[in-house]
Formats: sequence, structure tokens, C-alpha cells
Amino acid sequence: MTADLAAVAGIDVPTGLFIGGEWTTNGRTLPVTDPATEDTLVEITDGTPDDALGAVAAAQAALPGWAATPPRQRAECLRRAWALMIERSEAIARLMVLENGKALRDARGEVTYAAEFFRWYAEEAVRIDGAVATAPGGANRIMVLRQPVGVSVLVTPWNFPAAMATRKIGPALAAGCTVVLKPAKETPLCAFAVADILREAGVPPGVVNVVCTSKAGPLVGAMLADPRVRKLSFTGSTEVGRVLLATAAQTVTNCSMELGGNAPFLIFDDADIGAAVEGAFLAKMRNGGEACTAANRFYVHERVADEFTSRFADRLGKLAVGPGLDDRTDLGPLVNEDTRSKVASLVDAAVSGGGQVVTGGHAPDRRGFFYLPTVLRDLPPDAAILGTEIFGPVAPVVRFTDEADVVRWANDTEYGLVSYLYTADLRRALRVSEALDTGMVGVNRGIVSDPAAPFGGVKQSGLGREGGHDGLLEFTESKYIAVDW
Repeated sequence: MTADLAAVAGIDVPTGLFIGGEWTTNGRTLPVTDPATEDTLVEITDGTPDDALGAVAAAQAALPGWAATPPRQRAECLRRAWALMIERSEAIARLMVLENGKALRDARGEVTYAAEFFRWYAEEAVRIDGAVATAPGGANRIMVLRQPVGVSVLVTPWNFPAAMATRKIGPALAAGCTVVLKPAKETPLCAFAVADILREAGVPPGVVNVVCTSKAGPLVGAMLADPRVRKLSFTGSTEVGRVLLATAAQTVTNCSMELGGNAPFLIFDDADIGAAVEGAFLAKMRNGGEACTAANRFYVHERVADEFTSRFADRLGKLAVGPGLDDRTDLGPLVNEDTRSKVASLVDAAVSGGGQVVTGGHAPDRRGFFYLPTVLRDLPPDAAILGTEIFGPVAPVVRFTDEADVVRWANDTEYGLVSYLYTADLRRALRVSEALDTGMVGVNRGIVSDPAAPFGGVKQSGLGREGGHDGLLEFTESKYIAVDW
């Protein structure tokens, strides 16, 4: 069956290809599934590599005009888009629940967060600075300009279908770039809604293009092989990121990569346990654990491990699991059966290896891709689940006694996106923050994401930064002009 999206979500969403300012179709379709019911929501147009190259051509044609548009004018388009997203936030949130499965309160939070990227980059568009200096030898002046990098391909994941789109589109448009957005096939509808809002906000035809597909590899590969594409911004798994970096290397395309995570959450013996439980809840359960920033490994000092584990399990065990559109729901389904099966197999293996289930530990007997919130205790520091990005509502707890040991365990991963720590000792907090090998650290708080802050990781968690002024600079090139006057 298919749903009447306008009736259920309260918004009429295009379902085609957005190329050159027009919604079109090619006669090919792919289904979008509701994870809570396993029913088909709607059929959307299944883009091809030729469609993608048509979008690149439209973006290239629009580039000179958009790059020359005064920054204030570009900013006003983004500002109007922010206002429209806020005005329609409830409808977009409901749409997000239908295609993604997350609880409605999570979806409402994401829409507000997503819209804020448009407001932030509306403000940043007029702050693209350059520099003028005298050369050390005195022979000339060094003038540096910031110019748009050019046509940008944006590839976004399914877990934050609105925010990942706006976090890339906002700075790209502010910098004067034109874009082709390739949203995840599981969650394209929010991206379509955002594109239509940008059109309504006055963004000229061809500046923003959207192509979704069931076969991402050939489609993105075709765009990266096109010399007109000068930027790739990708959010997704490290495995896919490696493949895309290798492909982009053939044309030496500028790349920003926001890849996987394996976030450690450290709780020291002097921590406020009540605050740590609430912070752990936010860091683990935001979006049902389907986030690269989700706390993946909980290292708790042995003096407070029992208290934390008991209180955290009690907090998670009381969550209402069900369809996201129900206001009483705290935790919706995972996005698809593959994700749920992966989570279940990780838990089963951890239990077989000696871990104990404190709460949850299985899927409920109901239709939809649900998995109960789970806490595991008594895991050894080398348990396999600690080396894998879980991407689900599962919290493995490991005891520690020594600060040096726990920092070493936390850093013993190829990932380096974000860490969290709870302690009452400021010197320890800053000492450990410096020692943790991640691009971001949350000190006594369970959320680090902010449109005004540089978001990104080190090691195999990515390249570059999104958000803040850094995110704007990712879509610019520095041009040096040697001049004498």
C-alpha cells in the first residue's frame, strides 16, 4: 500500500528529480518504506547516471550567476528558507517520522536544528573574508581572495535526512557554489521538501539540484568523473568514504568527509551520576542510537559502575517503544531490517562472550524494524561490540580503574569523531579532553552538535569540518594575487 503523504504528514512533497529548477521524472521508480509498518509510503523517481550528469550541467550553467550574486542576496535566500522551514516544521517532522522511523519529538528537534543551518549560513554569507599583507621582502603585496570552489556534489545519509542536507547546502550556497544533492534512497522525502523550500525562497534554477537513486555507486561515480564537479561533501560510512576518496582522486576533486564513529563515554568516580545518566541518555538515544555521534562504548569507574548501570538501565527500560507518530512514543523503529539484524547479532555475540543483559536485549514481537533499548554489563575491554559502530539503542558498559588505561582504551580505534566525559574535576576534564584522539569532546554534556561549531573527526572519521565558519571555508578556494602599488 502507499500513503497519502499530504493527508498523513500535512505537506505535499514532490517525488521526482529536481534539475534546473524543475521537478521531472524518467519513468523509473523506487519505493520509500515506512520502517514502523514495513509498508510502502510512496514511489519516487529512480535517478540514473545520465540524470545526475544533467543535474551537473544545470549546476554548471547556474554557477557564474550565483557566484556573482551579492552575498547579502544569497543570504536573504537562506534566511527565507529558514523561515519557511520553521513555519512548516511540524509537517516536515511528521514526514521525517514516516520515512525514517524516529520518534516525533526527535524529528521536531531535528527540523529546528536543520533549519538553523540556513539561518547560520545566511549570517556567514556576508563574512567571507580575505587578507592583504606586505610580503616579508617588501617587493609586493600578498592579496588573498576566497572564491567558491564550484559545482559541489553533496551525498547525505538516512539518519538525519533534513539536517545533513541543510548542513551541506547552507554553506555551499553561502559561499557561492551550486550543488547536486544525492539523498539516501531510504529517506529522500525530507530532501525533496528542503529543495522545494529553497526554490520558494528564491534560489535561482540550477543552483540546487536533487537526484535520488537505488544505485548510488554508478550515479555518484559518474558525477565524480565529470571535470565540472570540483567538490564532494559526503556523510556516511567509512567504508563507502574510502571508495569515494579513491574515485575522487582520479580527478583530484576537493573532498570533505564526515564518516563513521565509535564514541567512548567516560564516567569518572567523582562524576555527578544523575547528570551522567541524563547525558548518557542523550548521547546514546538521540535518534535511537542511529547517529555517528552516538555514545558507543561506556567506560565507567568501578566505584560508580553499579550505580550508573542500574540507573541507566532503569532510564532506558522505561522508554515507550512504538510508531514514531504516536506522541507517547520515546523510541521508534530502526531504519530497515539490515540495521536491526546487525544490532541483534552484535548483542547476541556480546552475550555469548560473557556480557550480561541488564535490560532489553531482543526485538519485540511486532511488525516493524524495532529493537528494545538495551544495556549490557560486565564486558571485557576487548569485546568485539566495542570495536563496531552499533548504530542502534544498545549501551555496552565496561569498568575501569585507571585514567591512563581508559584513555588508551578510548583511543584504541580507527575512528576519532567524538568523545564524552563526566567528571567534577576541571583539570582532569581538560587533561583527558586533550588526550582523547577525537575531533570533538563533550565535557559533562551529552550533545556536541551546534550549527555554529566546527563538526568533524580525525583518523578514519573524516576530513574537514561542517558547521561554524570552518564549514563555510570548506566550499571556498584561496586565490593568491601578487600585486604592487
